[in-house]
Amino acid sequence: MATFPFELVSPEKLLFSGQVQEVGVPGSEGDFGVMAGHAPFIATLRPGILTIHADGGAKRLFVRGGFAEVNPTGLTVLAERAVPVEEIKPEMLRQLIKDAQEDIAGAGHSGAGRSAAAALRLGVRYRPVRSEK
Repeated sequence: MATFPFELVSPEKLLFSGQVQEVGVPGSEGDFGVMAGHAPFIATLRPGILTIHADGGAKRLFVRGGFAEVNPTGLTVLAERAVPVEEIKPEMLRQLIKDAQEDIAGAGHSGAGRSAAAALRLGVRYRPVRSEK
């Protein structure tokens, strides 16, 4: 399968940079997949799971907010927040849920409110999966 360059960047650090076969992105208008040769476009992100397919394996990260740019040279995702799924701890999940609830309360029916509601739904789905240790 053909590969293309992909970078995932958060305000804190560069989380991934390398050749990939495919990236699944949680877009605000719907999830989308990017493969080599994809048509150029820019999309906003909703809170969700970004999946990187490279070297025969998949890496999953929770992303919250940001932008994705597909161009002839590859894909760049600038995420407001990005955390590998395996690093999400119960206390982090509680804080993400609390932040989403506060965002919903302050945003009403705006796009920000819908984005916060999506983060809250995602957090609630993950809560039963993670065990407290």
